[in-house]
Amino acid sequence: MGTMGLALPWEARIPSAARERGTRVEPSEHLAGGPNPAAMDPTTEDAALAAGCLSGDLRAYERLYGMHGARMKNLARNLLGNPMDAEDAVQETFLKVQRSIAGFRGQSSFVTWTYRILINTCYDARRSRLRKKEIANDDSSESPRPEPRASVAHPSLRMALERALASLTRHQRDVFLLYEVQGFRHAEIAGMLEITETASKNTLFQAKKNLRQLLEPPRSSSAEAR
Repeated sequence: MGTMGLALPWEARIPSAARERGTRVEPSEHLAGGPNPAAMDPTTEDAALAAGCLSGDLRAYERLYGMHGARMKNLARNLLGNPMDAEDAVQETFLKVQRSIAGFRGQSSFVTWTYRILINTCYDARRSRLRKKEIANDDSSESPRPEPRASVAHPSLRMALERALASLTRHQRDVFLLYEVQGFRHAEIAGMLEITETASKNTLFQAKKNLRQLLEPPRSSSAEAR
């Protein structure tokens, strides 16, 4: 797995210790004058979004996009590695939400349910990309490959962080991204990944432990002898 093109500055976050095209959902300008989401109770807002979307009110979808679209794109970019795939994943997620809204049972919050669809959409996109890559490799097995150019777009630390992240298991990487980068709580992550809160906490602990081992410079023999 190559570098993932992280969308946020990682050094500030690590402690020292089938595609369908449809109408694109974009935020409406009239929403800018609406109530401040930060001033509303999250539970009430979530219930209002769910009720609006269930009734087919386009304004509810626009509000959902306006409140969470940028964050969803950021998460999708971290999972998929580039903004174009992230944009496609978010748009496909909204199409899936519209198609399957009747199946929402309220067992988790509506926003958590939406993010779960986004994460699964990103998983599907990654699997599809790997299959296409395997087919392309088979087709070009007899052709000489050009030498890859060294990337100069990212600082060395950023590249080291991306390589370290890529070495984690999928669940470790996803929990780390959701908690440390996206700022979700373990209860929310548990709903998105369909695991327990305890499993989310344990996975995050292991992910941080593995990252520290990969990123900390090796101790010199003189330091170990002290």
